Amino acid sequence: AALEAARLEASPAAAAIPHHQPRLHSPGVGQPPHLGLELPPLRPVIQQRPPPDPIMMLDSTNDPTSVAGSSSSRPGSPSMPPDLGPPVAESWCCTQMKVTKFTYLWAIHNFSFCREEMGEVLKSSTFSAGPNDKLRWCLRINPKGLDEESKDYLSLYLLLVNCGSRNEVRAKFKFSLLNAKREETKAMESQRAYRFVQGKDWGFKKFIRRDFLVDEANGLLPDDRLTIHCEVSVVGETENLAGQSSAQSVRLPECRLADDLGQLLERGQHADLTLCIGGAELPAHKAVLSARSPVFQAMFQHQMEESRASRVVVEDVDEDTMREVLRYVYSGRAPRLDQMADSLLPAADKYQLDRLKVMCEESLAAALTVENVCDCLVLADLHCAAQLRQRASQFILANASRVAESPGWDQMVRRQPHLVAEAFKALAAQAAPPMGPTPKKRMKLPAS
Repeated sequence: AALEAARLEASPAAAAIPHHQPRLHSPGVGQPPHLGLELPPLRPVIQQRPPPDPIMMLDSTNDPTSVAGSSSSRPGSPSMPPDLGPPVAESWCCTQMKVTKFTYLWAIHNFSFCREEMGEVLKSSTFSAGPNDKLRWCLRINPKGLDEESKDYLSLYLLLVNCGSRNEVRAKFKFSLLNAKREETKAMESQRAYRFVQGKDWGFKKFIRRDFLVDEANGLLPDDRLTIHCEVSVVGETENLAGQSSAQSVRLPECRLADDLGQLLERGQHADLTLCIGGAELPAHKAVLSARSPVFQAMFQHQMEESRASRVVVEDVDEDTMREVLRYVYSGRAPRLDQMADSLLPAADKYQLDRLKVMCEESLAAALTVENVCDCLVLADLHCAAQLRQRASQFILANASRVAESPGWDQMVRRQPHLVAEAFKALAAQAAPPMGPTPKKRMKLPAS
């Protein structure tokens, strides 16, 4: 069915709508469908299909000029006429458009208690791309719509609070909601970079229907918590890099050090060490292991039995895990990281492979669920994985009621009670409102 035109509305903070007619084109084959729309003068409109996909309304801007989202572009050399032959020298220019991308997560607890009046505003705290970034942003929502037209919807906007020393900022943005499985859903993004000035906001007046949002079957308000995920891409300065190179310039081949060392491991050439794991023997090279692992370096330096016999018996790491550890040691890569992160992390900790250890933490943290978060917290505690421990603790706090019903929680209560105690302390600190001492209540004395 043909998409109807829907209206681009300006929020109260937005300025007058320009009399321009930009066109947003539909994506090509194989891409997810977007709204193709043509904006007539004054107050044009975009409508999506009816719920569960809500009608989206995007605020307008004073300046309709769009900015490409690509980070860089390099024009090709102009073709020469066939009779002139190749040029003596080649001039080139590389244009790079700097784009800073960052994300922000806003969790609104007890969402059902938000004010029901139309036009009421709820704002997040301010945020930025980093500690040194002068641009300050915040999110704002109207839980029951911005006006009479959107009273059955939740309105969502990105607001530029402070633009620092810049007069204006151009940025693209994407909003989505996290469901009970921490998956992004109901995503909507701007189709180009819009112009922000201080105090200006852009967003969607009809982001999502309230009846669809509060329906428990859709899982968008687990434990009465609304979680909004925002991704911002800020367009920075444009730089041109120009140069001229001789036609006889030498072309350097690509560096293949990691590939060559990986082949050295696979072929077992010139190996001077054998790692014995169960019934398997893995050839290796002392020099490579010593350079990459402080544990192996100490083992071979101090004339230990393994160094004299050129054999190392590995007892607490299985064969598949050790093979993947060796691949990382030789090439800096771990192709099976996502499938083996839970077994690779203890091995990385044992052999002091710090980068591999953090890679495992990142992989495990990205795949946290109610079912595995307790196991990940225990693993992080056993192997001093501080970043994974922090992420797992935060996940438990955000999903406390569901995690407490999982088998992993019961097992952690029995085997690692100190972790349970820490979780309770953090949960109590998060839930307790700031307040003074509890007023003393006079006791009722029985009649004499």
